[in-house]
Amino acid sequence: MKLRIRELIFAAAVLFAAIPGAAAQEDTVALGVGTKWRLLLDQTFETVIVGDPLVANIRTDDNQSVVIEPLKAGVTNLVFVDAHGMVTANIKVSVCGVPSSGACATHDSSL
Repeated sequence: MKLRIRELIFAAAVLFAAIPGAAAQEDTVALGVGTKWRLLLDQTFETVIVGDPLVANIRTDDNQSVVIEPLKAGVTNLVFVDAHGMVTANIKVSVCGVPSSGACATHDSSL
């Protein structure tokens, strides 16, 4: 019985180590409605998926940055996928209902 549990734990560890994008960048950006902000990424991307396009819109100018335009209060995420279909970043975007003041706009400088 103990041997079977160890085998399952080992198999789970191998499975999770092989999941694409497991080391993807995960950060949070807080913005106020109407405050556009450029997000620079460490890696290039091919595609961006916006979780809730009613909360934020994006504009891509190159393959390593996007401009985020908060549309209404809420939370969404941006999933960045590279040319090989690997998720390279999953950024949570939190939008306050008013234009950003010091309390709302807390950008992670590691982006």
